[in-house]
Amino acid sequence: MGTEKKTLITESEFGRICKGIREDRETIIRHNPLGTEDEILLWMLLGCLTSYLSLSDMEMPCFPGKPDANAYRAAISAVVSQRMAEPFDVRPYLDSMIEK
Repeated sequence: MGTEKKTLITESEFGRICKGIREDRETIIRHNPLGTEDEILLWMLLGCLTSYLSLSDMEMPCFPGKPDANAYRAAISAVVSQRMAEPFDVRPYLDSMIEK
């Protein structure tokens, strides 16, 4: 069984994904009315990252109970930290994405 090459994410690509979610904020919230606005946007980002990075079932974050915005932030940080092409801080991008 060979080793599979894992998809990495650059800071610029992460920023682009966050910006796209920010730009589509109203539509995303309108079509996904479960949870707070922050939770919805962070949930969408986690879903995008899951697809973009082709996360395996073993890499998918698990949540005990109903996740809140802090749980989504922690999950996103954990996923991205394992797949960064180069080190960067995800927090400013998350803050900008959910800023009202």
